[in-house]
Amino acid sequence: MSILEVTELTHTFGDKLVFKDTGMQLFTGDKMGLTGLNGAGKSTFINILAENIMPDEGRVKWDPRARVGYLDQQAKIRENVEVKNYLRGAFRELFEADRQLGALNIEISACRDEDRLSELLKKAGECQSRLESGNFYSVDSQIEKVAAGLGITAFGMETPVRRLSGGQRAKLMLAKLLLEDPDVLLLDEPTNFLDREHIDWLAKSLNSFKGSFILVSHDFGFLNRVVNCICDIDNYHITRYNGSYEDFVRLKELHAEEYERSYEHQQKEIAKLEDYISRNLARASTTAMAQSRRKKLEKMDRIAKPQHAAKPTFTFMFRQVSKKTLIKINKLEVGYTQPLLPKISMQLKTGEKVAITGFNGIGKTTFLKTVAGLLPKLSGSVRFDEEVVIGYYEQENVWEDPQKTAFSEIKDAFPRLKDKEVRGHLAKCGLRAEQAMQSLATLSGGEQAKVKICRLTLTPCNVLILDEPTNHLDVNAIEQLKEAVLAFEGLVLFVSHSKSFCDEIMSRKLDMEALFDE
Repeated sequence: MSILEVTELTHTFGDKLVFKDTGMQLFTGDKMGLTGLNGAGKSTFINILAENIMPDEGRVKWDPRARVGYLDQQAKIRENVEVKNYLRGAFRELFEADRQLGALNIEISACRDEDRLSELLKKAGECQSRLESGNFYSVDSQIEKVAAGLGITAFGMETPVRRLSGGQRAKLMLAKLLLEDPDVLLLDEPTNFLDREHIDWLAKSLNSFKGSFILVSHDFGFLNRVVNCICDIDNYHITRYNGSYEDFVRLKELHAEEYERSYEHQQKEIAKLEDYISRNLARASTTAMAQSRRKKLEKMDRIAKPQHAAKPTFTFMFRQVSKKTLIKINKLEVGYTQPLLPKISMQLKTGEKVAITGFNGIGKTTFLKTVAGLLPKLSGSVRFDEEVVIGYYEQENVWEDPQKTAFSEIKDAFPRLKDKEVRGHLAKCGLRAEQAMQSLATLSGGEQAKVKICRLTLTPCNVLILDEPTNHLDVNAIEQLKEAVLAFEGLVLFVSHSKSFCDEIMSRKLDMEALFDE
């Protein structure tokens, strides 16, 4: 049975065509992955389905009985509420029924009118039935189960939301959405702020989820574990593939080859018709046949030229350094007003690729920012060799002026570069010419990440500090980033939730959870 039908969808974003006369269906039991290269329109499509964006043309028809839950990581949370009470909001109707039942019981105990008493008892019975059918008396245990699974209990159920980091708030919103148990889940990058054990928990939860979902994720191992079909956005169209993510990769390659052949065949036919028309239209004896061919050409449903993704090539410039040990950390305490971690002492040498691990919220980003000099240390010391130059990649896409174009962002940062060189560097990092002239605010998360990486590749350094660099990047970009980090001769400190990225890069790790056992 169809829960969702999208038909004749056409949409542009600024001057950029995103979808052209395309559509898809979501059926009962579909566990759907939504894939496509950076900038293909995945988040735009999710927002169209969530009715946050109105498409230029086409129809989005939901089953009116379907309850749809959308994970909006940009949503605002009331900051004066505690974590547990925020999660209890998933059961708002049940808590209201419980409040009504309490009020009715008070009125019943004081009522002496039999007719009124009968009416009150009936209402109380209805409230009690709603509470029992909604499993109200197990609500707190449900909340504890989901909160523990996503690592929320680690930062405290009584913690005010205002004290949470962006990643912790994202976890909280995901937990509430799962507790609401809608018929359909719309999930845009739910694993970005999850640790490996919590990603495992979410995979099991989605596998046991009785409803349907549409999921965007650049964690392809995670996708492969939870989906039974893929909708892929490519060449402005959405194509459905049944099976796992691995099945999709194989089938898409065959589909791409077939599409390329169809395009080439049509181009030859078009060229042949155009040639005939140009040679015969003016001749009286053949003009009727030429006009017939011109009508055929005008009516032809032209196949769009295949979009070959711009494959990035990242290269970090190494600034030579004479000494092996670049950073000495002694009894360092990091945090804001109170230490987040035990004191840290370590030496970091050139050539090392050091992964910083630990559950979300433990202090990984705070540690990186403190080492980079972006946050003041609480105590202890961080001493750099005098030749150290740091290149820092920030997790969040934060811009001083998000209305600037990608081109202007690089040009202003490196004014000595010629315009042609700026465009060349952006192209090398996987941004097409039209993307380079878009405002940063209109670029996808992956495209913005490539702009940040472009800046980093233009800064000679001997220490790279990377905070979740794989978030939002497509598979081609992640592979190229991996190669670039491995080729970099200097020291690399990094945080990443991508298991394959960590395992293939790190030479050693700093496990922050283990610090508490020392």
